[in-house]
Amino acid sequence: MSRHNEWILILDYGSQFTQLIARRLREFNIYCEIHPFNVNLEEVSIPVPKGVILSGGPKSVNEIDAPYLQKDIFKWNAPVLGVCYGLQLLAHTEIPGSVEQAEKREFGRAHLKVDNSEDLLKDVKDESVVWMSHGDHIHELPSSYEIIAHTSNAKVAAVRHKENHVYGVQFHPEVAHTECGKQVLKNFALDICGLSGDWTAASFIDEQVQYIRKKVGKHKVLCALSGGVDSTVVATLIHKAIGDQLECVFVDNGLLRKNEFNEVLDLYIKDLHLPVRGVNASDLFLSRLEGISDPEEKRKIIGISFIDVFEKEIGTDSGFKYLAQGTLYPDVIESVSFKGPSATIKSHHNVGGLPEKMKLDLIEPVRELFKDEVREVGRELGIPDHFISRHPFPGPGLGIRVLGELSKDRLDLLREADAIFIEELKKQELYHDVWQALVVLLPIQSVGVMGDERTYEFTVAIRAVTSVDGMTADWAHLPNTFLAHVSNRIINEIKGINRVVYDISSKPPATIEWE
Repeated sequence: MSRHNEWILILDYGSQFTQLIARRLREFNIYCEIHPFNVNLEEVSIPVPKGVILSGGPKSVNEIDAPYLQKDIFKWNAPVLGVCYGLQLLAHTEIPGSVEQAEKREFGRAHLKVDNSEDLLKDVKDESVVWMSHGDHIHELPSSYEIIAHTSNAKVAAVRHKENHVYGVQFHPEVAHTECGKQVLKNFALDICGLSGDWTAASFIDEQVQYIRKKVGKHKVLCALSGGVDSTVVATLIHKAIGDQLECVFVDNGLLRKNEFNEVLDLYIKDLHLPVRGVNASDLFLSRLEGISDPEEKRKIIGISFIDVFEKEIGTDSGFKYLAQGTLYPDVIESVSFKGPSATIKSHHNVGGLPEKMKLDLIEPVRELFKDEVREVGRELGIPDHFISRHPFPGPGLGIRVLGELSKDRLDLLREADAIFIEELKKQELYHDVWQALVVLLPIQSVGVMGDERTYEFTVAIRAVTSVDGMTADWAHLPNTFLAHVSNRIINEIKGINRVVYDISSKPPATIEWE
């Protein structure tokens, strides 16, 4: 990563909320990175972080295999904040056995009683609600620390070191349920660590332009455009840095939405002036996907086909040294998390085998960013808002929204239904109220009646979710009248569909996509 000069290191001890710490700090224009608790500290010491946060975690500090504290972080003389498990780790490291199982565990809301409202708890309201999640508690606080807050069940809810800038909180300031949580993190980052909070979309662009120019030199970069926000922002950013040393390829794989290939290609050429090559390879993709029903097999065929298309297009050009991809920060975190690589729910779509096959090095300029931050960078780069605000669209496209066997006829049915759904969301000003909206063609045919005729046609499921970054999502509570209108249009206008259902599943336990 091209690290910002002012940054905070978050050491991950396995909490489900660790990413939220990063999200909250980013809201204050503070650059931060999440690394496993056992990261090689030399790798994260250039430049030395201005602060360190120890996350929560599911273990007890007394377990034999409990994640440990690397004491060398104190050599940096940077302020440290322990959160939940992180606080207990600070106490346990100084006095082994100082943490024990609590008689009364605290899970959920508690009222924080502030004993000292200086530095860390400045402007934190007494008796404000905080979110607790711990079964252990500190029964013996090291003499070098003092208590600065407590709750009715926990005598140690927040502490600070008497001499050094080391702090700890037993509650989770990063979750929305903690009323003054943002204030606590702001106090730590801006006041105690002394960060200026100047990491903005504009500063990110300036840093990346310099970084890309230095990294690429006089070589050429290939960018695989998907038509989505991430790859478009990547291409625009790299083009700003190196101009026509960049070449983009946008492939029509036959799995895009209605009219999408031509509309997006026009945007790339006429509005963004990107050096882009449009390739119609829909026949190749569809011939390989015909009759395939297994979702993982679909993804692999699509990935391999992209590689073949790219090889054909630029395989004889030896000037390319780099492949640009729109990898985001959640992908990076999950690949090096405390818990190890996550179990494969679905294969991540990118141009998987291309770098190895064509001997290209990867360049991933937005790998430091969350999805909403990528959008901010896109706006700063001048990409039209109607494009930046588009819902996420999966790399395999409609190929994973036709459940069961793929065929051109089924894809065309889905394309028409999808177009109606998106059109109505925009027309009734609901499009920007949801994070992602989609239609899924089910491998189910059911009996219907149209006029005096019996029909036996397909069912589609429509889905809309609300979210911040897609990591968790709730189903969108769209008006019943709107859903009825969309259903009526789809059934009346598309021959081959006679039933529409609405998906009301949240993520987790469901995923946003069906395959």
